[in-house]
Amino acid sequence: MSTPTMTSVFRLAWPLGINALLLYGVMMIDTALVAPLGEGALAAMGLAGVLTGLLIGVIFSLSNAIQILVAQAQGADDQVALKSALLGGMAVTMAATLCGLAVVALFAADLFAAFAHTQLIAADAMGYLRLFAVVILCEAISQPITCHFNGTGRPRVPLYSRLAEMPLNIGLSVALIHGLGGLPALGLAGAAAGSAVAAGFRLVFLTVCLWRFDAQVLRVPGWSQGGFPRVAWFGLVFALPIAGTFMSNTLAHSVGALLFARMDIHAFAAMTIIMPWVMVVGVVMMCWAQATGIFVGQLLGRRAPDAVLSGFLAQGWRVALGLAGFVSLLYLGASLAFPWIYPDLQPATLDALWGFLPVLLVLTFPKISNAMCGNTLRAGGDTVYVMNIFLISQWGFRMPMTALLILYLDAPVVWVFALFLAEELVKFPLFHLRFRSGVWRTAMARRRPVAASS
Repeated sequence: MSTPTMTSVFRLAWPLGINALLLYGVMMIDTALVAPLGEGALAAMGLAGVLTGLLIGVIFSLSNAIQILVAQAQGADDQVALKSALLGGMAVTMAATLCGLAVVALFAADLFAAFAHTQLIAADAMGYLRLFAVVILCEAISQPITCHFNGTGRPRVPLYSRLAEMPLNIGLSVALIHGLGGLPALGLAGAAAGSAVAAGFRLVFLTVCLWRFDAQVLRVPGWSQGGFPRVAWFGLVFALPIAGTFMSNTLAHSVGALLFARMDIHAFAAMTIIMPWVMVVGVVMMCWAQATGIFVGQLLGRRAPDAVLSGFLAQGWRVALGLAGFVSLLYLGASLAFPWIYPDLQPATLDALWGFLPVLLVLTFPKISNAMCGNTLRAGGDTVYVMNIFLISQWGFRMPMTALLILYLDAPVVWVFALFLAEELVKFPLFHLRFRSGVWRTAMARRRPVAASS
């Protein structure tokens, strides 16, 4: 394996970014398809989405751990470790998914009955959830395969699977929602049924590609931990901090949304509008950091000299800061276009959106630098430390300060939004001191699996 260049990182990053944007696009399209059914259907979909989003997010976070282990094995050119990372990780995601679905089956009906405005909305949410469970099961297998291809430097395969899935999902969902082409009109359940068929198609696509390109990896004898149970246990222990980070992010997002709802209507509307922009536009930076982390994992796997690793990261950091400047310009353009994008907004809401601009212009720089640190530390196996940083910054700082500003000080919405920048500044020394300490360079060696055995 030659030393990766910035061109190599770009070739890995852009399919990751397009894939992430397509995933957001599918979610937005599903909502648009259901909208004609009325507010009740949207409410039921949103209610079910609380649980489905949580389960899908757990799968994605556990799969990210697989991606790190795959990258390390790829760098070490260790076929046994590649197989162990994929199949052991798949066992972990499937076990977590089955446990999650079991909990949902026990408590979802009571939860929906307690929070739904009507019994019909609760029933629709439950019907949607039952069919969407097929999507969740398919993702429990598809995502580990996706991360296997990403970790081995072939992100176009998952991208092609998403490009093939998207039109099938839309077409089937429309037909099943409205009963077109002789199909039954299932209403809201039709959206879940269309997604289930499309997810199954994507799973078949990825499985065929895996067998076609990497059958020799699946057939290699032995396991990197001396046996499959130990492989699965190692994968679980490695993945738990990453899943914990996701759970913290998800819970902080939910609690924050509830707190934002306590602000006046114009402030709440402004926060509701700006948050998807922050998430979607930020994909540009996050995918660069993720791609860099994959290559760091590969370099650590082959025990590249410190000078090679440091030189690669220095180049990656320079590009990352350039991307931060580009994203700032995107935020500037979007802010100037808000009156045309949202022509019906009241002046007070527009004023709040424009007030966010100074924060957005600065936010990108510490955010991408922290992301570069976080992905590098994870690539070295220093996942617990990364999780602790998120717990400290979110629950020790941003969430208490958000509650204080909204519930007790009645502070302007710009102050509340500025806490996202303040959170990144809290993370900054914690991430960068750990990065400079070099602990992550040896964390993987300390956790390196024992020699393969058949």
